Amino acid sequence: MINYENVLNNTIKEIKPSGIRKFFDIAATIDGVISLGVGEPDFPTPWSIRQKAIQTIETKRTVYTANSGLMDLRKAISDYTIKRTGVQYHPEDEVIVTVGGSEAIDISIRSIVSPGDEVLIVEPCFVCYSPIVRLSGGIPVTVQTKVENNFKLKAGDLKDKITDKTKLLILPFPNNPTGAIMTREDLEEIAEVLRGTDILILSDEIYSELTYGKKHCSVIEIDGMRERTIMINGFSKAFAMTGWRLGYLCAPAPLVRQIVKIHQFAIMCSPTVSQYAGIEALTSCDREVAKMVDEYNVRRRFLVGAFNKLGLSCFNPEGAFYVFPCIAGTGLTSEEFCEKLLYLKKVAVVPGNAFGDCGEGYIRVSYAYSLNHLNTAISRIKEFLQEISDGR
Repeated sequence: MINYENVLNNTIKEIKPSGIRKFFDIAATIDGVISLGVGEPDFPTPWSIRQKAIQTIETKRTVYTANSGLMDLRKAISDYTIKRTGVQYHPEDEVIVTVGGSEAIDISIRSIVSPGDEVLIVEPCFVCYSPIVRLSGGIPVTVQTKVENNFKLKAGDLKDKITDKTKLLILPFPNNPTGAIMTREDLEEIAEVLRGTDILILSDEIYSELTYGKKHCSVIEIDGMRERTIMINGFSKAFAMTGWRLGYLCAPAPLVRQIVKIHQFAIMCSPTVSQYAGIEALTSCDREVAKMVDEYNVRRRFLVGAFNKLGLSCFNPEGAFYVFPCIAGTGLTSEEFCEKLLYLKKVAVVPGNAFGDCGEGYIRVSYAYSLNHLNTAISRIKEFLQEISDGR
């Protein structure tokens, strides 16, 4: 008999499974659950995108593409980025099309981080950054954000964490799970800390189209930051294309030349049908995205107001499609709150500590769901709060 404990990679054995998927998987086994745990749009992929995919299949354009992706898609990404940020990336050697934003994050970190390198991770944040850093032999270093600072990265907190081993800063804004954003003024302060260093930035901007009241500002727009930044984006959130698995990264050519090696050996290329669909998304679907953002905004206002009325103080998010209410006053930990809510009231949300230790005392609730679902969930949460207050 093989002793699998002896043959498995020690680092992967030490990494905990995703806290998001844990509650999603439990919820899937319980009838009648309202799941507000997964960040997946409830809108269908816009019809013109689906139509382009059908046409691609019918015309038999289903063979491999270049490793970095279809040139027409890379040109569309370049044009789209110029339109949104004013910053140009050359499609020939500064853009890679990836299997979702997740692959872009993975190959970027693995191409940069060597054993012993420190990576600054702004928390609370998406769950994948720290495990990928550890699998690369790097050392994750947490930079905590606080609700009193609107969950923004502050320059002083960043500066305090930098050492001579710091290699990379992961900047995840608009933020999952908090919905926080960074303004141009905020990013200018961060840029000032980084100038004169060799520290690179991985800017995860997958929610860049989903902002409310303020246009997203990318760190690549700040003077001197393009040369040190890998900008990550994708199609899953803004275009409701989660299952299409299509993302991209833009970076200076010397970085792209190395990053693409991992992509070509591990992946070969992104799905061809999805790539053609991506061209349609970037060139023809601004109106559909705007409609989805308007609907998310209605849901956002509803949830923030509802949680505050329930006595669960709720930060007002300005991006993404999550709220991050504080449940510390209930006396339950984040995981206790979520488990009891799931089993007693059949509402699935995600404990805040799944996104880092500083998320303890919070829960993440996605509003990528209909108002009917959200309203029913709030009614059940109200009952739950009353019951635990009564000691039942």
